Amino acid sequence: MDDFLAMTGWAYPAHTYVQAIEALSPITSLLTKITEDKPKDLLILSFEPEKHLQQMAHLLPTHCKVTSLEGLRLPKEMLTDQSNYLSDLNFSTNFAFFREEGGWHTRVASANYWTKYGSKDVKLWALLFDKKGHKIAEWCQDLGAAVESYVIDSRKVKKRFELPDFTGQLFLHITGTKGHSIVKYALDTFHDDGSLSATHDANAWPSAYFAGLPAPRKEEKVILWLQNSHSIPVPAAGVSLNVMGNIHSVPLKKDIPAFGTYALDVEEFFPETKWPHQIELQAGHYFVRPRYEVVNPKGYRCMAHVNVERHDLKPDLKLKTLTPAVGKGFILSAPLFSTDDFFTSVLPTPMSRESQFMPLKALVYSKDGALKGTHSFGNLPRNHGQAFRVNDHIDLGAEYGHLELIYDFDAGDEADGWLHALFRYEHKTTAAQAETSFGSHIFNTVITYKNEPQSYKGAPPGLSTGLFLRVDNNRETFCHLIYPTSTPWHDTSDTSLILYSKEGQFVTETFLKIPQSGSRFWVYQDTFSETDRKKADGGYVMIQDKTCRLFGYHGLRDQDGNFSLDHMFGF
Repeated sequence: MDDFLAMTGWAYPAHTYVQAIEALSPITSLLTKITEDKPKDLLILSFEPEKHLQQMAHLLPTHCKVTSLEGLRLPKEMLTDQSNYLSDLNFSTNFAFFREEGGWHTRVASANYWTKYGSKDVKLWALLFDKKGHKIAEWCQDLGAAVESYVIDSRKVKKRFELPDFTGQLFLHITGTKGHSIVKYALDTFHDDGSLSATHDANAWPSAYFAGLPAPRKEEKVILWLQNSHSIPVPAAGVSLNVMGNIHSVPLKKDIPAFGTYALDVEEFFPETKWPHQIELQAGHYFVRPRYEVVNPKGYRCMAHVNVERHDLKPDLKLKTLTPAVGKGFILSAPLFSTDDFFTSVLPTPMSRESQFMPLKALVYSKDGALKGTHSFGNLPRNHGQAFRVNDHIDLGAEYGHLELIYDFDAGDEADGWLHALFRYEHKTTAAQAETSFGSHIFNTVITYKNEPQSYKGAPPGLSTGLFLRVDNNRETFCHLIYPTSTPWHDTSDTSLILYSKEGQFVTETFLKIPQSGSRFWVYQDTFSETDRKKADGGYVMIQDKTCRLFGYHGLRDQDGNFSLDHMFGF
């Protein structure tokens, strides 16, 4: 009921009836009171009202008009589980930022991974909305009988439907799914001038709060793309922003139409707030995970996303006592490129409304797993403005490595397991930059705690890897694989890189051995022969390991130094 009222903007009706006694409250009545109240109109908050009417029709007055949500139901052909309308498999959906405007292009890439779970007739239904929320294109396509890859390219969509330039969002609905209802994808944005950027699926969770939005540096612009995920407008002052740790918020005084898109300039809201401070979004459940773009002083744009900020998660004081058993415990890992060529910055981001402090430490490892150095952030307050620039403390020279962010219980006690950070990468001699963010997990230990170590399939512990790498035949595709361990594990990984055609057919396989606490950076074009890449013809690579859980990042780069970077997804 609360969700329905929030989405429709209604107040609680004068008479609200509940069937379950435990749902009774000062503003509700039991269903049996209908015989006394004799309502003239009744809304049954259900998509299947006949089930309820069979039980209660005799309680209703003769002339009571009954309505329900039945008229909002999806058609049968779009239902995976027709026996249970509210099954999550009927709502395998997601949104994607989608732009074909001013020389900018977008590409959504994924695969029909549901066939791994027994799905046989998987279809994709797509709706494209422009900036004003108007539907400008709609289509349906089969996703094939194998784990086939699929790509939705904004240039082809524009040509197919004879569209003008657009910036909006693409709604994806998948039918025929089994195993799970999560729609994952990689999202590349690129410009005719060579600019590259990457992010990923929107995480279809319209949260009340998001965080991890960086404030701009001097002469920099940060644009937050607010894309309404609902068929009702976001009213003026329906959402607001505040500097992290500051209770004063600034409302957005404009409406955002149903399914519309609004580009919010962070500096207009907080002209005095600069990096490395960050912004919190009070989102009102209107958006799935929003994207943002950083436009640096040289004009290069990189896209990333904010993250869900939880309001149901309190500090877990038990985590400190678990340290001997789980070793490093929660680890947030990220790649490090050559310090000769790149600046790398790490900005810890509070991701729980309850978090007031974050005791953190950074560990820097060489590609072969040697600890190169550490950095203690101390017990960071919620409103901190500290970013760790790796180059100021560690010199990797021309080599690469990785960084692990962990809790530092010597500095403080407060931890919640929802450890997040933003990682920014800037090329030293070109305009190119990229950033990505993610959350921590417990890695590679047989001991479990709550839902960790997470598994791609099944209950914890997650001790295997299955990562999807989309490839680009026109640009160099790279991958950075990291082997983090919470407790000592196998000395090396036993990693397979398996190349598939776009039809999901096996082409060839090669292997990697990654040292414990080490990483490997590899390039698709250097790893697989031209002959095999032609056989794959726009396919993909699956990264598999049955001995350990790896964490991966992917990207594209060209000969001019332009590059993109984001973390990978698995299935």
